[in-house]
This record gives sequence, C-alpha cells and structure tokens, in this order.
Amino acid sequence: MSNRALLEVIALDVEDAVAAQAGGADRLELVTDMAADGLTPSRETFAAIRAAVDIPLRVMLRRTDGFAAGDVTDLVTVARELRAEGAEEFVLGFLNPDGTPDLAAVEAVVAALDGCRWTFHRAIDRASDRDGLRKALADLPGLDTYLTAGSAAGVDDGLPVLLAEAARGAEPGYGPRILVGGGLTLAHLPRLRAAGIDAFHIGGAARPHGWSAPVAASAVAQWREALLTPVA
Repeated sequence: MSNRALLEVIALDVEDAVAAQAGGADRLELVTDMAADGLTPSRETFAAIRAAVDIPLRVMLRRTDGFAAGDVTDLVTVARELRAEGAEEFVLGFLNPDGTPDLAAVEAVVAALDGCRWTFHRAIDRASDRDGLRKALADLPGLDTYLTAGSAAGVDDGLPVLLAEAARGAEPGYGPRILVGGGLTLAHLPRLRAAGIDAFHIGGAARPHGWSAPVAASAVAQWREALLTPVA
C-alpha cells in the first residue's frame, strides 16, 4: 500500500483539470459556481473532464448555496444522471436548520449512488454536534472521507479539532479518512502530517491569480513537492 499523501484539487473545467493533473494532483473535486461555494457541474462538464484526465473525480452533489438539501428529488435525479454518465465518486452533505445532519436527504441521495464512494463535505464544520453527526452517518454505504477544516472559520481555528479527531480513528464514526481543506496553507502541513493526516484539499491555493484565473500546474506542483517531503 502506498504511503503517498492524497492531494485533491478543485476543478471547474477541463483547463483546471489538465493543469491539476500535470501538477501532481491525485484526485479532483468537480464543481461549478464557486461564488456559492461549489455546486453540481453539468453532465457535459463531467464528461469533458473525464475524457481529458485519468485521475479519480469526485463530483459535487449540491444544487443551492448553503447546507440545506433543497429539492431532494432533483438531487436524486442529478445523481442518477451523473452515474449514467460514468461518475463513480461524489461529494455531498446536508444539514437541518438546527445543525443536525439531514439524514433523510443524505440517505435518499446515497441510495441513488449504488454503493459509490463519497465524501461528506464541510457541512460537518457547521454541524451543531460533530461527534453526533459522525456517529449518525457511520453506517451509510460508501462514506469514506470527511472534508473538514475542523472549524467553519478554517484550518487556523480548527487545527486542534483536526488533531483530536485524527487520534480517534479507531472509534465508531471516525473511520473515514480526514481530508483537510478550507484555509489550508503549506505551513499547516507539518503538524497535520505528524498527526497521521494524509489527505489534503486545495482550491484557491491552486490559483495564484484568484478564482477568476485557472488552476496553475506550478502551484499544484508546489503542494505535491511539499507532500513528498518525509514527515519529521
């Protein structure tokens, strides 16, 4: 089994995807509309990116800004359409107004994924009870990752939570991989990696000229190089 840390990069289109793979990304998260923090891309965009790169793709299932599910029937339809297009990995996560997981919505969408692997995204950072959320979702098929900064404010504030959760990997609800993202910087890597965290997610950090510009392969390569450095 490889000890290589996973580097996931947000891609909006084919140009992003090709640059991210060239820079050393291991996986892409496919989204559209970053003004809304990332919504579901079109089937056509997914198909074009799938044809352009050969690394795994996780497709966002989120139709509206915020963490409410919205129209669950629509989400299920979109999930099935993407599955029919060949999507095999997904990203999702829905909360009720009180910050508890919207289990009805999550279960309905997961049922449409036919056992595909999926990430519960940063909705966990807005949850009223992170531990309770993890335990509520623990038995759902395909859940293998939590994308989290440890705090809604980002990794700077969430670092103690990330380190504490990494130490609980043997407990119920803590088996899925921690994928750190949300204000992540290269300076955070030594402490996170020393704690055993081995998966990292970047968006803006892969775009030195901002979200209006594409992913830069050189920026991704800088992260790849940092993650190849042995853990002290």
